Amino acid sequence: MAASCPLPVTQDLSTLYAKLQGLVRFLREALFISNAHTVDFYTESVWEQMINLPPEIVLAVLRRSAAEAGPSEVRPLVEGERGSGVTDLTKIFCETSQKLMSIEAFALTAKYYSVQNLGICTPFEQLLVALQANQKQRTDKNVKPDEFMNTKKSHEVHAMSELVSSIADYCGIKQVIDVGSGKGYLSSFLSLKYGLKVYGIDSSNTNTHGAEERNRKLKKHCKVYHTPSKLDVNGLELKMAKEQTVRDDIKYKTDVDRMYNINPKNQEKISTSDFLSDFSDPIISNIRKQMTSLHVHSHQEESLHFENAFSLVNFLPVNAVETTSSSEIPNRKMSEANKERRKMTSKTSESNIYSPLTYFITADSELHDIIKDLEDCLMVGLHTCGDLSPNTLRIFTSKSEIKGICSVGCCYHLLSEEFENPLKECTQEKWGFPMCHYLREERWCCGRNARMSACLALERVAVGQGLPTESLFYRAVLQDIIKDCYGITKCDRHVGKIYSKSSSFLDYVRKSLKKLGLDDSKLPEKIIMDYYEKYKPRMNELEAFNMLKVVLAPCIETLILLDRLCYLKEQEDIAWSAIVKLFDPVKSPRCYAVIALKKQQ
Repeated sequence: MAASCPLPVTQDLSTLYAKLQGLVRFLREALFISNAHTVDFYTESVWEQMINLPPEIVLAVLRRSAAEAGPSEVRPLVEGERGSGVTDLTKIFCETSQKLMSIEAFALTAKYYSVQNLGICTPFEQLLVALQANQKQRTDKNVKPDEFMNTKKSHEVHAMSELVSSIADYCGIKQVIDVGSGKGYLSSFLSLKYGLKVYGIDSSNTNTHGAEERNRKLKKHCKVYHTPSKLDVNGLELKMAKEQTVRDDIKYKTDVDRMYNINPKNQEKISTSDFLSDFSDPIISNIRKQMTSLHVHSHQEESLHFENAFSLVNFLPVNAVETTSSSEIPNRKMSEANKERRKMTSKTSESNIYSPLTYFITADSELHDIIKDLEDCLMVGLHTCGDLSPNTLRIFTSKSEIKGICSVGCCYHLLSEEFENPLKECTQEKWGFPMCHYLREERWCCGRNARMSACLALERVAVGQGLPTESLFYRAVLQDIIKDCYGITKCDRHVGKIYSKSSSFLDYVRKSLKKLGLDDSKLPEKIIMDYYEKYKPRMNELEAFNMLKVVLAPCIETLILLDRLCYLKEQEDIAWSAIVKLFDPVKSPRCYAVIALKKQQ
């Protein structure tokens, strides 16, 4: 590593195993809540079977608990504090019926087993201070993420790019592999702002093509004023086209929008002066003045002189600018200084590049087959879906070239679970969950509904962004109608987003039945509305039950994150690994990154 500053101390594997043991014991009793499907809430009498409390009391306690969401000193009712810190579950669930009895103890224990309160999370700022202790960040202050992305994406890219660039500096690494790069927001920002050489790998050819098209558009328009005509010791001289060509071809705003995959429709052409209006660099101001002079000499070709053209060139993705080769400049001799400048330009272009690639990544993917100039690098992933996140961890541990990883996962419901269907024959060898030895020996399984519940956002509910109770209520009542009137207990087809397109419950039922291929003419309006009136007084049961899922969600996410962290701690060549909270969970609920660095060879 390039730096010697010690990184924050993290908990060792045995300590993590002890916390994992306590969490598993709690979830073994509580997971039935998360695995109950909301669709079957009324048809299977879920509330009566699982909860031994009035819904009003459950809602009151859980709303108060959600309002207090966040890191705090939580001490649940525990046995054997010195050991695994196991909660006394007999105070929460009935030993005979297994029903939930104490909502206060349930909420307190669920909060205790969250990432923040378990003490397994390394503070983001503390890590940055350690990483940046001996480095000066290479940044371009002109690049602002909020100019190209929505608020959520800007927040994510800004935080993660700062961390990734700091890790790269700490390790003395220039190359980054962004797995599941999507539209290239993180990749292009790491390249533009921090000067890193980034390969963005995504399985969608559409995403890759979009990134390439944005680069092509930038190349087309930027070459108008970036084509070098001659070089001397005072600077780079750029040959400009005629005024009309500049006016017609330079559309900076449109191209930047396209670069970040914003809809280019209805974009207006802007002048050369507008193109440079947002830049504060005095060098750029000098360019503006000289470009303005073109209005006076509209039929003359002018050359622009400035001291350092590289600041503007490097703002753009490399390969967006085509430099004219020496063979294209006839009858012109180049001085030694000019040759050196060309070498500098070439080196700058090679070191600061974003290359989008299409490839489906698995745990066994050979990076040398994908990236021909693979060197010591970092592997990153911003909200890698399902198995892609654990697969990147496996690639990291198996490939010597990858010196560090920063992975933020999402879409837990898409994870493959090794022990979910033990009787089903399967040739799959590497699963998304579990990864660590402890959970694999336990043959632990969450189940798809529980993994889906892990994606719920407690912090958003706490600030008033509640669950869509009415739409869930409509769907649960519809299921009872389908069961009673059509004799169908399980339906493989999904209703989808019909609620948002419906004017009433009656309209919702009619549209849903048609989508499911069921004849709605046999159901008069009165029968449909009778079901609505029957269950409307019990809507608070459904709301309370879904709040139980929300409060339990952080525990399931903690289990998945702890599994990944323990897997890394089990590897012999890992020097440091941690879980770090990167994002504001209200803005970005999947806010935790799993980070690891390998030992120096």
